[in-house]
Amino acid sequence: IALATVYRVLTQFEAAGLVVKHHFDEAHSVYELDHGEHHDHIVCLQCGHVTEFVNEDIETLQTQVADEHGFKIIEHSLYIYGDCTKKPCEHKK
Repeated sequence: IALATVYRVLTQFEAAGLVVKHHFDEAHSVYELDHGEHHDHIVCLQCGHVTEFVNEDIETLQTQVADEHGFKIIEHSLYIYGDCTKKPCEHKK
């Protein structure tokens, strides 16, 4: 299968709501299955590992901030970038 075919199909899957496209860095896109459940991401700048998480306090604060500025959140994503503190890093290649 040609790489162009893979990307064309991923774009169609994204349009159909089957996958979600993320841009964790400027050079690459990452696709994940859309299970219909919201979650956020922490991205390690050293090794590139991505950790998914859900935090209701963050969700509540985002809604409060949107309200304070006269917005109703329709959709959002949160990416936190940092360096993992695990030494040695188990994800580093």
